[in-house]
Parts: sequence; structure tokens; C-alpha cells
Amino acid sequence: MKICMIGEGAFGHKHLDALKNIDGVEVASIVGGVEEAARDTANEYGIPHWTLDLEEGLAQHGVEAAIITSPTPIHAEQAMAVMRADKHVMIEIPMADTLKDADAICALQKETGLVAMAGHTRRFNPSHQWVHNKIQARELNIQQMDVQTFFFRRENLNALGQPRSWTDHLLWHHACHTVDLFAYQTGEPIIEVQAMQGPMHPELGIAMDMSIGLKTDSGIICTLSLSFNNDGPLGTFFRYICDNGTYIARYDDLVDGREEPIDVSQVDVSMNGIELQDREFFAAIREGREPNASVQQALTSMQVLDRLEKVMK
Repeated sequence: MKICMIGEGAFGHKHLDALKNIDGVEVASIVGGVEEAARDTANEYGIPHWTLDLEEGLAQHGVEAAIITSPTPIHAEQAMAVMRADKHVMIEIPMADTLKDADAICALQKETGLVAMAGHTRRFNPSHQWVHNKIQARELNIQQMDVQTFFFRRENLNALGQPRSWTDHLLWHHACHTVDLFAYQTGEPIIEVQAMQGPMHPELGIAMDMSIGLKTDSGIICTLSLSFNNDGPLGTFFRYICDNGTYIARYDDLVDGREEPIDVSQVDVSMNGIELQDREFFAAIREGREPNASVQQALTSMQVLDRLEKVMK
């Protein structure tokens, strides 16, 4: 299967590294935003074609699908361009930064019938899969998810510490991970939301701190704290407080409430959540089915984010 990679930044590289472990997939073209970076990435990964023009990249012979890892503000525009070119698409999280654009993506997916997936990697991390499997087996139920998403980004830099041409967002990007995971793990609609945000950064124009509360139909709650001001351990840490144990997930690692490690190495074929996410995308294309984390499934979290944004305003 030949694909087009859209975006040559930090997450484009994460997907390209993951694809090395997946048989039967070839990156035929990379579409970048900066000429030097696109050319260097193509050379580093042995990609035969690079361009700054999306239409040209999608038109390369045999391309069936695209993975979008470009700046968030252009996700929706590019995703719809990919589907209009009759290609399947995976959109790195978030699939859009407004509910209006997310609705448009979902409408076009229904119209075309193509596989369209949002990059909700947390669904695929072995640590979260382990918890999900226990829930599905009725071995535990979540009482509360307590989540911390902490970064130190007082300047406009990306995950590699490089200057960014766009501004990241705590709500529409980082909270999106947790909102989707909470809905996925509980299997229930989110019926109540609460939210507060701290002062706006004078240059970046975004809130650097945020507090979010969610509640499902049966009363399960999620408490989420987010910050770009945290000068300490970085990342997102999930505490599952359950009726049968407490579990703490740190990306692909899992411990119990007493910090005793839980072996999740046999949960799936890899310990790399992004690789597992990509495998699901290609499997759904080959099998002609809806993928886990399809844009239709992910629309629920976009609706909740829109509600949260209105609360904070």
C-alpha cells in the first residue's frame, strides 16, 4: 500500500519511525510546509518524492491513503482535500480545531465512504488497552479518571524544541486526548462539563493553564488539569480509580496504585501506540471497515470540547 505523509515535523517523524515496523506499506511521497525540512526528511527516510504541494503528493502513482501530521489549523482543510482526491485519511489529533470543521469532515466521510480516522493514540497505547480489556471483561469499573497534562511551553516551540509557525492549544489538542479516552473507556455519553482557564499569555494569546471536569450518564467523573507552565516532569499521566484497584498509565507503561509495574508487553503486537494506531488504519482500509477511532467516533469528543469552550467563554 502506497501512502502520502503530510507534515515533516515531530509527529511526522514518529509515524515514519513506526512505519518501519509495518510490512506492506510504502511512503511514496511526503508533503511538507518547509522546503529544507521536507527534503531532509525525504532523504533521511528514503522517500522517493517530496513536495510542498498537497495535490502533487496525492497524485503520485499508486497512492491510496494519507497520514496528516501538519499544523492543527490546516487539518480539516487537508483532510477534506485528501478525501476529495478519493484517498483514505488518518488525521493526527485533533482532526479539527472547531466543531464546524469536524462536522464537515464527518459529512464528507459519509458521502465518500472512505476510511477516515482520527489519531487518538491513547486508545491504542498498551497501558490503556489493558484497562479497556479489563472493563470489557467486566473485571473492573472506573469510578474516576484523574489526569494531568503538563508541559513547559512559555515560548512557541514544538515537541522537538524548534520554533513553531502556529500556536498549540490546551483545549483543542491536549484535552482532546483525555476527553476521547474518557468516553471510550467508560462507554457512556458525557452529560455534564465544567471548565476554567487561567490568564491568557500576552504573546501567544492562549490560556496556559486549564481545569476541566466531566461526568458521564452513570456518574463516573473525570478531573483533568492542564498546563504549559509546568517546569517539572512533562507529559500526561492518567490515574484510573476503579472499583477493583487503581492504575496509573504513563504512555505505554502501566503501574498499580502502589507503583508496582504491570506487564503490558503481551497486550498487542507492539509497545508503540503510534505504530498500533497506524496498523489499525491500514487494516481498516484492507478489510473495508470502520476503524477504531474513526472520525465519526471522534466527533463525540469534538462536541464536548465545543461545550467546554463555551463554558470557559
